[in-house]
Order: sequence, then C-alpha cells, then structure tokens
Amino acid sequence: MLTGYPAARIVAEAVVYHFVEHPPELAAARPAVTDLESLIDLAFWASLLREELNTPRVSLAFMPPSEGTALLFAGSIPLTAPALTKLAPAVERPGLHLGVWRDDTASGYCIWGVSRTVPPLSLVIEVVAPGLIVVKHSRIDAAKYANLAVLEGNRIRILDHDAPMAPNCPADLLALLRFDLTQTGDSGGILVDLAASMRQHGRGGSLLLVPARNQTWRESIVLPVAYSVSPPFAKIASLMGMNEQQREARDWARSLDRTIQTIAGLTMVDGATLISENYDVLAFGAKITRRDGQPQVQQLLVTEPVIGNRPVIMHPGEIGGTRHMSAAQFVQDQPDAIALVASQDGRFTVFAWSGCDGMVQAHRVESMLL
Repeated sequence: MLTGYPAARIVAEAVVYHFVEHPPELAAARPAVTDLESLIDLAFWASLLREELNTPRVSLAFMPPSEGTALLFAGSIPLTAPALTKLAPAVERPGLHLGVWRDDTASGYCIWGVSRTVPPLSLVIEVVAPGLIVVKHSRIDAAKYANLAVLEGNRIRILDHDAPMAPNCPADLLALLRFDLTQTGDSGGILVDLAASMRQHGRGGSLLLVPARNQTWRESIVLPVAYSVSPPFAKIASLMGMNEQQREARDWARSLDRTIQTIAGLTMVDGATLISENYDVLAFGAKITRRDGQPQVQQLLVTEPVIGNRPVIMHPGEIGGTRHMSAAQFVQDQPDAIALVASQDGRFTVFAWSGCDGMVQAHRVESMLL
C-alpha cells in the first residue's frame, strides 16, 4: 500500500523496534514497518473525514481475530478511511478498539470486530482529533499503554520514555511520577493516573504534592484554605496497603480508579489541590502565594520527553498563564515539592526543583498522556 502521508513512514521506521525487541511469546502480533506505515496513514486520513458532521475518535488494535474476546463480525470489512469513520461511534467510549488484521483486500487490511482487551505489547493506533494520531502499545499487564509517537499534521514527536525529569538533580518526590510502569496498581503509577484524569476532565487544574514530614508548604498558601480536609482523605493509601488476598476479595481496581477520579475532580475547583507523598488529600481550592522573603520566579528550564528535545530556559509567562506562574513560584519556594498543572487546551506540565541547575524545571508531558 502506498501512503500519501509522509510522516507515516518516518514514524513507522522510528518505533518499529519497540515491537521487534520483545520475545515472540510476549507479543500476539509483531507489526512490520509496512503495517505501521499503512495503519498510521489510514488513521490519519480517516481523522480528516466527517460522519454526520461528527469528528471520528477511534482506536485500532493490530491483532488477529483469534486474540479478540468481544464481538466478531460475520464477515471482515475492508479497512479504509471511510469505513473507519463510519464505525468510529461504535468504539468511541474508552477501552474499546476496532480489531484490525492483514488480508488480501485493496488496502491489505481488514476490520474483524470490536474488542475490549488487547494482548500484551500489541500495536494500538488512536485517532484523537483531526490530524492528531497517537501510536502506542499495550503493556505486559494489558492495563496501561505506552505512547510511542504523536503525529499532529506535519509535526512528529517520537517519545523518549527514558528522558528523566530534572536529570541533573531530581527532586525526591519525582520518583513517584513514573511513566514506564509495567504493573497495574504500582504506587509509582498513581500520580500518572491522576495526571491523566486531570487532563481528561478538560477544565484545567493544579495538584501540589508535598512531603508529609513537614508543614512548610503552608507558608506558600493563603490561610485559611477554602476547603481543608480533616482528617486527610487517605483512601488511596488504604487501598495500596491491601495485600493480594484482600485485593482479590474486593473490587480493588475499580475502587482505586473511582478514588483517583474523585481526587482529580477536586482539581476542577478554582485553586490548587494539595496531597501528601502518601496520596492523602490535605486540601483543595488553595490559593498559592509567594513565600515571605523569596524572590519572584523569573526563569524555568523547559523540557519535553521527546527524542531530540533540548532544554530551553524560558520565562514562566511563556509557557502558560496564572496557574503555571503560581505553580512555578510554589516549587521555587518549596523545592521539596512538585506541582502538576493541566491546561484546558490539553497541555500538561510537571514542575520540580532542579538543585544542580538552580531553577525550577517545567517538564511538558502531555504527549505521554494522550
């Protein structure tokens, strides 16, 4: 299949190694460069079409029909951009995928059904918006996905999951924010799930993670806080403290997800939500103020986990508005804290203090949360 979207080939050649490097028994289907290129191309052109004035949002899972556990079509449907646009409403809800596989049609691929489960290390291509395509793969536990590339028209971002935040001198709490997890329920993934939920609600918000060992963060908050929580809401810590038998006896994963959604919802209230490193909710609707005796934040080291990205020093006002300015000020005044900021336009920034650089680092991670 010849593609008309040049970025498809570039991305296919760049990310194919993520699939071929794994042992064969771990992957249901290893895509070749031609598979990646063709499916990205089809997804891109489908994203530009309309069905009854609606923009398609659809997820394609590259796997043979034998791996599906949901709905099989009586006959396979040739995979074309118009076909994807027509079927998109059926799989618009989160967790549903159109199963696609190779065949001898004109496009070389067919749609065989709908599946909710995806085998480990399978290729998934998601149409997020017109011209916006995300290439990812399922993880070994099949519960989380690793974004590999984001294509937005002629802009290509190949993600670097090994790119550290504050690489020279990271804040201790950054260890809790890990995008490379392979196990569901790992405590290091809680902040990632919170970040994804904050971004998903689309209202914007700030989440401040402060150490439990001291209360100096109060010096950077206008007191009294509009909505203090007493005692701290410790549901996540309670769930994470359960042993395997307790988790199996209760609907643990669903309860954890509901709790994360609840906390992320608090960030929609004007002001910042404060949680401890144990994920206990301390307050929300908090107003950030400059700590007495501290200077106004003047510069940030801006980074992004994209291959080829180079850190750039910028003024806080260049990356966002009041929410970003206040978060950067909070981290400068409270260097043992980190701040997560979601913008209404989908951008997501993690602020952390880099002691070796002597400034706040703003790490742009929205590409990993799409």
